[in-house]
Amino acid sequence: MAGEELILATVLAIILIVVILRAAVKVVREYERLVIFRLGRLLTKPKGPGLTWIIPIFDRRVLIDLRTVAFDVPRQRVVSRDNVSVEVDAVVYYRVYDPLKAVTEVQNYIMATNLLAQTTLRDVLGQVELDELLSKREELSKRIQVLLDISTEPWGIKVQAVTLRDVSLPDTMVRAIAKQAEAERERRSRVIMAEGEYQAAEKMREAAMLYGSAPSAMRLRELQTLTEIAREKNMIVVTRGISRARSRPSPRPSLGKGTRKSDAWCGEAGPRRPTDRAPGDAPRRRGARGPGPGASDPPRRGDRRHRSFHRRLSARGGG
Repeated sequence: MAGEELILATVLAIILIVVILRAAVKVVREYERLVIFRLGRLLTKPKGPGLTWIIPIFDRRVLIDLRTVAFDVPRQRVVSRDNVSVEVDAVVYYRVYDPLKAVTEVQNYIMATNLLAQTTLRDVLGQVELDELLSKREELSKRIQVLLDISTEPWGIKVQAVTLRDVSLPDTMVRAIAKQAEAERERRSRVIMAEGEYQAAEKMREAAMLYGSAPSAMRLRELQTLTEIAREKNMIVVTRGISRARSRPSPRPSLGKGTRKSDAWCGEAGPRRPTDRAPGDAPRRRGARGPGPGASDPPRRGDRRHRSFHRRLSARGGG
């Protein structure tokens, strides 16, 4: 009987020791720290990493993770300063750098940091206009990160970064922004075209002044242009004469005093044409036959009768 009781007591003692050792021994990982309260008082230094010992029943332990936490801020509806409603998504990256403060200064540092991030996001984005929100995301993210870092520093939390992941706009605002961007691109294209025309006009003016000072250069340019045109074999090019004398019109004969325009025939002043009527002659009736006044006048050089007369003489001589 006594032997059985001794064996039972030994087994119970071994089980008790195993339970105590299991409660007293704790393995802390490299990225964790163990905050211990002994009889309600905080120990000045957290334990870990590695194998740690605590006193069961007297010590209460809190395990803190020191790794960076990525928190996805829920979609927030924000009204900008110019009264435009947008929905914003953000991501906050933070970590615990002081485990003692994270345990003693705030009840639940994870929930507190998440709620503070949502509130700060709405406050900061509500103070800017829509254009600034769309074009200056990095600056706004930096501003939110600084404000969160200042607010969470007493809790032993370091906010490393804040990024604005998405900004959702109403459909009407998206169409309005698209029209604005299209109008801006059209304005830029017109300005660029105008600047190109201005530069081309300046260069053409300089070229014209240069060609005016050197006529031979103008002629060489003209010949070069004709050479380029001549490559197209289905075109006919008509050019002006090279010499100025050919291109100059022939002088008209001067009319002497008392000579009518009808007397100046083919560049020579001579007697009246057969069809002309002298001041003293009687008017010729319509349909009357016979030679009229001036019919006996000899043919002049350049006159039709003169040419026909020479043709008849050449015909007779050939016969």
